[in-house]
Amino acid sequence: MEGRSQCMEENAFGAIPQNLPHDLTKIRIEKSRFTEIPRGAFSEIPFLENLWLNFNDITLINSRGLEGLANLTELRLQGNKLRSVPWTAFEDAPALKILDLKHNQLDVLPEHALKFLPGLTYLDLSFNRLTVVSKEVFLNWPLYQRLQRQEERDVSQLGPNIVLALHDNAWLCDCRLRGFVEFVRTLTPPIILMNSYLTCSGPDFRMGKFFHEVELQSCMKPDVTAPAANISLPLGVNATLRCVAKARPNPTVWWTYGLKIIRGFHEYQERVDEDTIRSLLFIPSIHPADRGVYTCTALNFIGNSSASIHLEVHSPGGSQSSRLPGIAALPSSAGDENVYIDVRIAKQMIRGIAIEWYATLDHPAETWFTVHFGYANADKRELIYIGPGINSYSVSDLMPATKYEICVTLKNKPPRPEQCIIFVTGSDITEMEQREKLIHIVVIVLAMVLAVPIGMYACTTDIKFACLEGIMQVWKNRRRENSSPAMEQERQGTFDSLQAASDEGLVAKESSEGRKVRRRSEDKLHKGRADNSRLTAELY
Repeated sequence: MEGRSQCMEENAFGAIPQNLPHDLTKIRIEKSRFTEIPRGAFSEIPFLENLWLNFNDITLINSRGLEGLANLTELRLQGNKLRSVPWTAFEDAPALKILDLKHNQLDVLPEHALKFLPGLTYLDLSFNRLTVVSKEVFLNWPLYQRLQRQEERDVSQLGPNIVLALHDNAWLCDCRLRGFVEFVRTLTPPIILMNSYLTCSGPDFRMGKFFHEVELQSCMKPDVTAPAANISLPLGVNATLRCVAKARPNPTVWWTYGLKIIRGFHEYQERVDEDTIRSLLFIPSIHPADRGVYTCTALNFIGNSSASIHLEVHSPGGSQSSRLPGIAALPSSAGDENVYIDVRIAKQMIRGIAIEWYATLDHPAETWFTVHFGYANADKRELIYIGPGINSYSVSDLMPATKYEICVTLKNKPPRPEQCIIFVTGSDITEMEQREKLIHIVVIVLAMVLAVPIGMYACTTDIKFACLEGIMQVWKNRRRENSSPAMEQERQGTFDSLQAASDEGLVAKESSEGRKVRRRSEDKLHKGRADNSRLTAELY
């Protein structure tokens, strides 16, 4: 039977046409808009030998897209948008000899890719995005294995040449490509490279080099070292911390301070040699808030390593600094020790809170504060140093159903109970009608009512933690009973229901000692204002 062919071009179809003649042996569909080769797309054309689908918009080939094409010998898919190929699909085309995939977007070639192409004589993967390929791809190729066995017996019976086109890919010439580079160097007829000058696209120091010009070594886990583990510098100077990371392939390097990745400082990296990177962290005009442990970490696909540097800041006279910047070296007075700090919740976000604090100070323009934040009852807390003139701080990315404590103290002093707030995040519920469950607040400030968001209550430390449940229930009952517009307007102004809850015994009365402390503080904080018997909890 004489073969027939059909050619279709120039936007003729948005999909592979149906009801094609069953006796076709060659089909050519080019410059059309279809994007997929679905299952059994040509299964009704059993005599098809040559299939050209160049310059279309194909992004997907079904794993059974070549079903029924036992006689197919040539498949050309040049100039499409393929990012991957279901290589098992070629099990339905055992007679395939020519496979053209150039000018696509392939970035991966799995080890089993050629397993179902035993008779291939032409494979074009040029002008794709391949970066790293294992030599196992070709060592697992049945055709290559057969050629190796024949070569051992009789070189004269090796058969026709096999052409591979692998040029113009984004080859990343590091240790991961070592096996493939060695394989390419050993290729001899009948396997021939269409272009034997394969070129490195990276890393930068190997860009443009040919495969035969590079010597690649085995991969290696990062090894990070620091020239000095302890550094002491005077107040106000610029500090540069250094670490050296040796790894193959190139690692990602970053610095952390405490548990946070450092942002805001300047971090530079410079290459020492092919396998070594030096990282420098520049801290301008250091002050005591910058002292602590800085950790340099390097990571690649094999593993990670880190090294720590302890930075200490001392005064120009040489003594270790125990003061925050701007605080004169005066002995602590009794009044300084007993400065009252009024801490309150200023705002609640979905995943965090903002606090504000107020204090009566003799030198407010020179006084620094320290925010202590961490899990409640934990031994270690994160310390955040706040400069003069600032009286707020925000905490974000809080975990649900977790108990936290945040305190504000003067200078570097340990926190006292009345300078702290304990709060518990609720379950991870985002429905607006259940917003009151997002976070609950317990305040460790004697007999103080804090400003809290809608749906929130505050209790003093004289009450057990279970008081929250009672307050929530009372609030819900009152919410159902009082739904008039007037009541709604009142809720927008003050939280009178909180006082009512206290009157009902849900929140204990303040102790006599607490009243004395609060009276002394309020005399300072609210001098010149009308004397209020309590602080009103405002809605936000």
